[in-house]
Amino acid sequence: MAGPLLLTLGGLVVLVLTLLAWPLRGKLPERVAVAGTYRAVAELLAAAGTPAYEERRQTVTQSLDASYDLVLARRARYHGRSPSMVRLLSQLNVVIPLVEAAPAVHLTRRPLPGLIPAAVRALADDVELSREGEPVLDLPAPESPATRAVDSALRHAAAVVHKAEPDPYNVDDRLGRPAALGVRVRRAARGVLFSESSWRYGLRLALCIGLAQALTSLIAVERSYWVALTVTFVLKPDFGSVFSRAVLRAVGTAAGLVIAAPVLAQVPIGWWDVPVMVVLAALIPALTAKGYAFQTAAITPVILLLSDLLNHQGIALVQPRLLDSLIGCAIVLVAGYLLWPESWHTRIGSQLADAVTDIADYVACAFDGLDADQAERVRARRRLYRDLSAVRSEFQRALTEPPPVGARAAAWWPLVVAVERIVDTTTAARVRVNHGAAAPLPAEVAAIEQQLRELSDGLRSSEELVEVRAELPGDEDSVLEPLRQEVAAARAIASPQP
Repeated sequence: MAGPLLLTLGGLVVLVLTLLAWPLRGKLPERVAVAGTYRAVAELLAAAGTPAYEERRQTVTQSLDASYDLVLARRARYHGRSPSMVRLLSQLNVVIPLVEAAPAVHLTRRPLPGLIPAAVRALADDVELSREGEPVLDLPAPESPATRAVDSALRHAAAVVHKAEPDPYNVDDRLGRPAALGVRVRRAARGVLFSESSWRYGLRLALCIGLAQALTSLIAVERSYWVALTVTFVLKPDFGSVFSRAVLRAVGTAAGLVIAAPVLAQVPIGWWDVPVMVVLAALIPALTAKGYAFQTAAITPVILLLSDLLNHQGIALVQPRLLDSLIGCAIVLVAGYLLWPESWHTRIGSQLADAVTDIADYVACAFDGLDADQAERVRARRRLYRDLSAVRSEFQRALTEPPPVGARAAAWWPLVVAVERIVDTTTAARVRVNHGAAAPLPAEVAAIEQQLRELSDGLRSSEELVEVRAELPGDEDSVLEPLRQEVAAARAIASPQP
């Protein structure tokens, strides 16, 4: 009875502490996230025209994704339209034109006046504090299509941020009405449940857990559940490398046991455990930020100390913990990594090819000359940046794989950056057209779209960079000239000279 009772008491302590902190929160996490997005956009505008721009753009993409996901999760719990959620949605949506204007400013290589990022930061404070009333803006006069785009987007954002009750039927909330939201949620759930990657992960996990249970049934293991837990923790469905996590788990566990052994041997069971546990628990958040091995090394002594409170085995817990962890890591390395062909090649090329195909579609949509739906353009651009964020995550995962996968992945990095620049340049060209620049000719758009599709086909055909190079006719006066140069640069990277 001691185990369940202590577990229940621990849960009650966490619940009480959470309730005590409730009055101090004061703000919806969704509102804080939207305000954080505004602050990220302010830093992006401040970095336009400087080398820090690319890093700030990645931060904005992550912040936008997190904010939309938070609002989507809250919105899904409502059966009708919530005024507070509609207002947050409108405030989040109107920051998109500011994000779109940033590449146009960045291409001019001229930093914006400090008053503009300061105004966006002030809007972030207004969002977080839910202020209302007439906005007061002190902005410099715009001097170019890019600065006109920023000025127009900022003034519109200020008007919407301070509007108490935005029109609920004039908000492109990316979510739709509750009925449509339910359809999208079910569609997304089907995509997760029936996707090839989900089934592949399920098979890997089932195989590894089955092997762990079979092995612990044949071999006398003192705490067999530690083997299955190690398999589950190492083979988790995130963007990290399974190989790296298995190795780091083993190393981190061994390091944690070096710390735990003298504690279990010297500290008597009783009240002395309290200060020791306080010190060890404080190391967990401090070391987690340094990497998975450090996190494992910090957690291991805490887990063993908690186990010793019930088992009173002291230092005898160290050897079983090490043995079980090593067995679990070995099972994952063999059955969850080496036996799967996908572990031996990167998916960067195919994901980049998909992204380039989507860019070609976006170019056709952005400059079709038929005044296509603006909301559809925004959604297409957001999908592109989500795709590129996934490419970056796959790139980071592949870098941690052992040779030759890691070395092959490193070769893709210049092309990843080039493709991101193509998206930015396309957005900048569209913004310039919206604010006075001459629209490109259909033949120019078709030529660039064709070049992008050829680049996509070349990337999809091989894991290695292949020749897809071709020359693009140039026109220095065209709004698409920067985009043409970026496409040519990407194709040159994809066809390295001997």
